Amino acid sequence: MIRRMAIDAGNPIPRFPAGFLWGVSTSAHQIEGAADEREPSVWDRFEAEPGRIKDGSTAAVACDHYHRHREDVTLLADLGVDAYRFSISWPRVNSPGGLDFYDRLVDDLCAAGVRPVPTLFHWDLPVTQDWLGRDTASRFAEYVAVVAERLGDRVKKWITLNEPAEHTLLGHALGAHAPGKTLLFDALPVAHHQLLAHGLAVRALRAAGATDIGIANSHGPTWPASQEPEDIEAANFYDLLLNRLFADPLLLGEYPSGLGELMPGDVESDLKVIAEPIDWYGVNYYAPSRVGAPQGAEIEFGGLTLPAELPFSVREIEDVPVTDFGWPVVPEGLTELLTTFRDRYGDRLPPVVITENGCSYDGIDDQDRIAYLDGHVRALHRALEAGVDVRGYFVWSLLDNFEWAEGYERRFGLVHVDYETQERTPKASYGWFQGMLRAQR
Repeated sequence: MIRRMAIDAGNPIPRFPAGFLWGVSTSAHQIEGAADEREPSVWDRFEAEPGRIKDGSTAAVACDHYHRHREDVTLLADLGVDAYRFSISWPRVNSPGGLDFYDRLVDDLCAAGVRPVPTLFHWDLPVTQDWLGRDTASRFAEYVAVVAERLGDRVKKWITLNEPAEHTLLGHALGAHAPGKTLLFDALPVAHHQLLAHGLAVRALRAAGATDIGIANSHGPTWPASQEPEDIEAANFYDLLLNRLFADPLLLGEYPSGLGELMPGDVESDLKVIAEPIDWYGVNYYAPSRVGAPQGAEIEFGGLTLPAELPFSVREIEDVPVTDFGWPVVPEGLTELLTTFRDRYGDRLPPVVITENGCSYDGIDDQDRIAYLDGHVRALHRALEAGVDVRGYFVWSLLDNFEWAEGYERRFGLVHVDYETQERTPKASYGWFQGMLRAQR
């Protein structure tokens, strides 16, 4: 039997430090629409292939944010957030008038008193590029320089990449996301080239005068399925692939033992670029993972088919609530993750910002989402009390949107979107977050 979340209604949310940054997040491909007004991305091609998207939909219109962004900026201002994390579409910037849209969006955000926090790559790679090739990292840095020159007078806080781990695993190893490759461990060059692109982007942003740069990496605690040696070994390997592979090079300037020699090119020189100092470290947190030894067969988990040849298997976390997506709800995992990173990286870990945290639930009276956010904000405060330097928290997401391979069947938004009429309706969780922000000030 699934337990539901409960709100700690008897106690107010603890006070966060002055200057703590509160925001919400979106991404270009998931909300902008206007696909015919930009060059195609790998996601456009992926969506056109039969069977790739579960409900057969595309993001061609999505939330039509491209034409309705002023309405969405009003929602942000009314919500009372300090900042809005959005992404800039590389294919749109490559298209006539594309950068003009982001110029208008940034102007409108600033006029509304909302700090713009753009992510420069959120998976919508131009079809002319391929992360298997090293040259894409250089082309990315050139694109970043163009964006920074145009927007840098108003944008002060930048994010280079979003979740290179998922883009590598789901898009290139398992084929569940665009571009749909099934390379398994031959996808490791994709990880390396994204990390290299990050480092080159940091240099390009610094050259443009930026002083507030981070990345948005997805992380979560890895729990062994048991204390048997084979389960512990499998869990450690999973943690290495999903956490340390994307944090160690950035924060320590080295790959975990055994992985550096699997990467292409002059890895030692590349690591000097990858480890360019950043001003803060972004964490996207959703849930822990329970991992055990391989079970000798394909596993269906979280909407994915995990091949039998993987050296681990992902298991269900029992006796916890789950979202409508089937993801486990474990707020204390956020506290555990942040204290683990503090202990693992010490003074090499810069201040942390939670760049994504959210959940999929249907309905406008979304009490489960309120309970989810309530629990995770409290868990974040416990990490602060434990000495982790956390500077901000962004909810995923402002709007219901195109949820990648799930299409429109999952709703993560604080605001309900009717995809037929494009009408926006703030949910109960929007009101809860609005009230919580007022209480913090």
